[in-house]
Amino acid sequence: MSIPAAMNDANDPDLSAELAQPHPRGLYVLFGAEMWERFSYYGMRALLVLYLTKKVGMTDDEAGLVYGTYTGLVYLTPLIGGLLADRYLGQRKAVLIGGMVMAMGHFAMAFEPLLYLALALLVIGNGFFKPNISTMVGNLYHKGDARRDSAYTIFYMGINTGAFLAPLVCGTLGENVSWHLGFAAAGVGMVFGVLNFVFFQHLLAGGFPPGRDEQKLSTGDYVQAAAYAVLALALAYSAIEAWPSLRPLYRPAFLNASLTWLYHGLLAVAGLTLLVTWSSRVRKGASPTAAGQEPFTTADWQRIGVIAIVSLFAAVFWSGFEQAGNTLNLFADRSVDRTLPALLQIGGKTEFPASYYQAANPLILVMLAPFFTILWRLLDGSKRIRVNSSAKFGFGLILLGIGYAVMYVAANRTVDGAKVGPQWLMIVYLAHSMGELCLSPIGLSLVNKLSPARCASLMMAIWFLTNSVGNYLAGTLNAILRGLDMNLWLFLTIVPVGSGLILLAVNPILKRMAHGHDD
Repeated sequence: MSIPAAMNDANDPDLSAELAQPHPRGLYVLFGAEMWERFSYYGMRALLVLYLTKKVGMTDDEAGLVYGTYTGLVYLTPLIGGLLADRYLGQRKAVLIGGMVMAMGHFAMAFEPLLYLALALLVIGNGFFKPNISTMVGNLYHKGDARRDSAYTIFYMGINTGAFLAPLVCGTLGENVSWHLGFAAAGVGMVFGVLNFVFFQHLLAGGFPPGRDEQKLSTGDYVQAAAYAVLALALAYSAIEAWPSLRPLYRPAFLNASLTWLYHGLLAVAGLTLLVTWSSRVRKGASPTAAGQEPFTTADWQRIGVIAIVSLFAAVFWSGFEQAGNTLNLFADRSVDRTLPALLQIGGKTEFPASYYQAANPLILVMLAPFFTILWRLLDGSKRIRVNSSAKFGFGLILLGIGYAVMYVAANRTVDGAKVGPQWLMIVYLAHSMGELCLSPIGLSLVNKLSPARCASLMMAIWFLTNSVGNYLAGTLNAILRGLDMNLWLFLTIVPVGSGLILLAVNPILKRMAHGHDD
């Protein structure tokens, strides 16, 4: 079926008028804030495993565990940040706190003895920042607004603009000049993100604690945010000092056990917190004396069920996709011919940094996102060929598996120390990037559309909780599969493709459970 025919199906005048409206200016404020925050995060991620293996002297498995624990916790703490924002802080203040704490963490990475303190600050800060800035995108649109999917795709372009610039700036400084200078550059990006958010916040909608309806944060809000940031620094420092096994790099076996128990322990705490919170919400909703708290309907619970199911499939996706900062990064460093043409060999450098490959994914995303935005608008405006969010998830998983099928072939060409051409990883990242566009921005939009209004940030935190599991597996999966004598690349081909086909098979059920809110 041709695209023009699909456009003819969008005969609902209200829908057509809504799709034609420009996006609120606040979307581009959040675009800028998230762009700089992602610059800081991906700049640090591009260097972390290379730094741990080449500078600190960790083995691949040890560095993978640190990487997996860090990235896993980065997506675990949003549960707490979402709860605090929903109940006490509001999204605006939570984003400000998170940005300040993360800036401290990135600058701490510039000093080798502060490695674990820096990682702890980044984990805490992201918990405040990540779920709440994503929720604020949804605040700009009313429920059912047909522009939401395209809005989140535009927002995702901001994420990936920062992610593209980060490896080029931080990777160049880190690998060619000084590891710690590269980490410090990530901190500068985070400061820019905070300033962008503060100066243009009047263009945003909502995001205040319950009972407040204002345009900007007050002086008291800034003082309170600074106090929270200092408290986070004190807690992180105290935790590192109280748990000496996290500091000495010369005790890798003890360190590995500590990090494993740390992640699983905090995951259990997060799960328990989630259960207690839900229990409280359900009791309040069922109480006739709870002002404004209507009980969840059967449709509400079914929509929440859809979020839970697709989030589990998202964990499978991220366990493969986030190999980019771990095994794919090491493959680029050791098994890819990165020789520069003679004309580009400046200052005695004959190879481009391995971390540059971390810019491939966001570059592809920025290039393809406008086309996917148009595609979703055309399909969302069509009644005959509309593809709902769960189906898009399935296609994303299949594309991930196709990328790893290419990777499996490339790895088999590197026996006996041989190297493959740079095009192999580019093909892998192309497939993965298309898969990400089918899953990640659509997932943010889906969670926002299906979530009951009074727990929107909490449901966004649940989405990031399953991302946490996927990221942790991304750091530990290679060691686990090696113990089972299984090939990582083959495993990451079969499991995502199989998961995507299962999701497509159960999609009609999920569509009914969403009650029309997943289009």
